[in-house]
Amino acid sequence: MKIEFEFKKLDYRSGPNVMHRLTMSEDLKGKVLLIYDVPTYLNCQQDLDTNEIKTRKIRQYPGFLIKLENFKDLNDYINFTFKGKSRNKLKRDKKRLENCFDISYKIYYGEVPKEEYNANFESFRKLLEKRFQNKGISNNNLNSEEWEFYYEVAYPMIQQKKACLLVVREGNRPISFMLNFLSEDKLFQFMMGFDIDYAKFNVGTTSIMKLVEWCLEKEVKILDFSKGYFDFKRRWGNLAYRFEYHVIYDQNSFYSKIMAYFIISYFQIKQFLRDKRLNEVLHRIKFQLKSKKTSILPGYTFHDPDKPIKKTLLKQIDLYQREKEFLKPSVCDFLYYNSEALNNTTVFAISGDPSRYLIVGKNTNKILKIN
Repeated sequence: MKIEFEFKKLDYRSGPNVMHRLTMSEDLKGKVLLIYDVPTYLNCQQDLDTNEIKTRKIRQYPGFLIKLENFKDLNDYINFTFKGKSRNKLKRDKKRLENCFDISYKIYYGEVPKEEYNANFESFRKLLEKRFQNKGISNNNLNSEEWEFYYEVAYPMIQQKKACLLVVREGNRPISFMLNFLSEDKLFQFMMGFDIDYAKFNVGTTSIMKLVEWCLEKEVKILDFSKGYFDFKRRWGNLAYRFEYHVIYDQNSFYSKIMAYFIISYFQIKQFLRDKRLNEVLHRIKFQLKSKKTSILPGYTFHDPDKPIKKTLLKQIDLYQREKEFLKPSVCDFLYYNSEALNNTTVFAISGDPSRYLIVGKNTNKILKIN
């Protein structure tokens, strides 16, 4: 007897009835149907079970979303969701980011020149590579085939207003990206990345604030952070849910029942290992196997100058030169802790002392010691 096993990806953005239409239109005799990533908040509870058909639901990734329909603007949502201390920190970090750097925000939604899109997507990839290199784990989105797929798909969807790309820039340099997909009154946050040099400023959180603000302006009712647990999703979301895999099979077929049993067991074991966080270990191993040896960013300390330094020993440096990129995180930390602006700050190399640099701000001077 021929055994047929079909994989189907459910486009849950089409609504809960899509599952009913799909399964009823399929001839399930002797077959097994696997539907991926069904979010529980859509309440796909059609009575599919009959004397011939059986459905099993397998718990998978956690998901988080924001229900926005009862909020009038960003401040309204922040005031409802966060306590006073957290609210103050959100506003303080955003203000400090904007005071320390020349920050601009842009959301590509509709017409965008292809050259500009290409430049942004290339910068997006570099930021993600830098971030995951720093974390020491692999990321499937950066696999060449997957990344090429996203690159090809996102552009026409942005043109058609079925996707949007949020970009935060420091001057003309992108420091944060968020790629999102849209369907009717829902936005699905798909992929994000930020420049880790600006980590102290929580630029990722500021990007989320901008996205929530934009969603409310566009009357988006649900901002779905999609699958996977991250602390920011838990903190920002007001509804937690689960993704499920639905296995639908012919319960009168011995072979279908056996195949369904193995599929169900496989995904249950896989989720058990995820719950034990063994997937993170695997990502780190994959990273170690794939990555080339890279230099570890040095540690650093700040201290006050103990004596004046002769001007003849000082040479101004450009932080954006490739050979000086390793200084950017420490200079960003200097700006953050001392509330200095980058355009009022100068960094000098000290002749004869390659491990020390002088950072001169408008109100504060510090010696940067590279360990």
